[in-house]
Amino acid sequence: MRFQIAIAAFAATTFTTSSSSSAFQTPLHSPIIAHRSSSRRRPSSNAFSSEKSAILRSLLLPPTTTTVPTPFAPAKSSSSAPLRAEASSSSSASSSSEEDDDVVGGTTTTTSGTGTASIPNEIFNLVKSIVGAGVLSLPAGIGAFGNAPSAILPATLLIGTIGFFSAYGFSLIGRVCSYTGGQSYRDAWSQSVGDSTSWIPAVTCTFKTCFAILSYSMILADTGKALLSTAGLQTTRTAALLGITGTALLPLCLLKNLSSLAPFSLLGIGGMFYTTIAMAARYLGGAYKLGAPAVKGSKVAAVPAGKYLADVATNFQPRFGNLGASAAMSPNTFILVSMLSTAYMAHFNAPKFFVELKDNTIKRYNTVVGTSFGISVLLFALVGSLGFLTFGSASSGLILNNYSGKDALMSLSRVAVAVSIVFSYPLIFAGARDGWLDLLKVPVDERTDSVLNKATLAILAGVTVVASQLKELAFIMSLAGATLGNALIYVYPALMFRSAVKGMGEKASKGLKREVPFAMFSAGLGVVMGCIGAKMAFGLL
Repeated sequence: MRFQIAIAAFAATTFTTSSSSSAFQTPLHSPIIAHRSSSRRRPSSNAFSSEKSAILRSLLLPPTTTTVPTPFAPAKSSSSAPLRAEASSSSSASSSSEEDDDVVGGTTTTTSGTGTASIPNEIFNLVKSIVGAGVLSLPAGIGAFGNAPSAILPATLLIGTIGFFSAYGFSLIGRVCSYTGGQSYRDAWSQSVGDSTSWIPAVTCTFKTCFAILSYSMILADTGKALLSTAGLQTTRTAALLGITGTALLPLCLLKNLSSLAPFSLLGIGGMFYTTIAMAARYLGGAYKLGAPAVKGSKVAAVPAGKYLADVATNFQPRFGNLGASAAMSPNTFILVSMLSTAYMAHFNAPKFFVELKDNTIKRYNTVVGTSFGISVLLFALVGSLGFLTFGSASSGLILNNYSGKDALMSLSRVAVAVSIVFSYPLIFAGARDGWLDLLKVPVDERTDSVLNKATLAILAGVTVVASQLKELAFIMSLAGATLGNALIYVYPALMFRSAVKGMGEKASKGLKREVPFAMFSAGLGVVMGCIGAKMAFGLL
């Protein structure tokens, strides 16, 4: 049933670019890793627009040396390094510090670094990172437990609640980087929990990226088939996917320099902005509403069916019943919860957002986090509600599948979605490929063009075969969210935060110490949601 594709219309009027920042910055949807260098340096303001294969390596492999422009640079060791404490006592339920400064041993010092990105710039890029392909699967997530319009009420509450805890986890990662000097997800883990176990988030990020490209291939199979059908060409999912993979994905994934694809990252935002408007137009216009005959002996007239309803396959036509808000108590609700864990996923890039922020105090960083996740919550609730209110429990995992192939408005949306995925695919694929090479311990200097080409062919072939056979996108979304997503969003950040506070010793404020139980509650919540969500995901097969 479902997956994610870029939505997100964060008003361009709120996006201001400085002369040193590019407007065409790649969306950081996937666990990507930055190149290891001989020394650590703060990324430039164009770091977000660098090719994604470059980002992936630093997430999995911390730089070989540490250069933190503060007197609190942590010492390298297998255990947690000397850490900094926040100035103010944070509330146990709050992820933000009320002060801009940190305090260590009674000496106050700011945490600002050398980043140059403004708050509006970071908000725009973080919204781009959060609002990815998973948003178009949310109507099906609501339909998994309800079939009456009132089901959107608990669904919206869940979207907001999961959004809050996801934002909290994102905040924790940035704060751990502030305390330890970490500049990647793996580096933050190494500096707080310990270097000996840093392979754990590395493996998680790699597999999460693999799930992402698998889902993208599944979406392209469905979208390609639908577009060809609109053009009068009948084909199968497999044939459509093989055609797209051979003519577009393979050549793009074989590219060694991906920087030229950066401008296409904005297609995701534009495409989903258009899709959201189109969905609203079709719902409000009743283009897919069910018809009803006239009632004999009464003044109730017949209700004509929507303009495009007859062109929709029976299993995709609107289906409503009496399972409304109360149905949220059903275990099937965890299917939506698991999808949201994937939909909100951007946490592997939290360190980059913290490091890149100009005057990166914790307070300014949390302003970025809170605003970005707030916007994303609103967008998720809007798209999920529009799709569900139009098709009810018949909502497909890729909601575009529900719309008629003769609907020009939605066909244009399919084109926008397909183009966005095709050009985003190699950026994410580079992360998966480099992640596997890192895990297989292939030295960077041995990654010749021949090795990269062979790895590309092997991984892409495997993903294409699996994607051609799997049709339940809901299963992929739910399983990835329940396992990998919950770990990266809830569990790992809490463990890093607890270890960082413990490493501060007596320098940690009372507020930080009081917050640790809340952070661990968040981790426990993630574990519970993961276990139940994984079980429910397998039930979709």
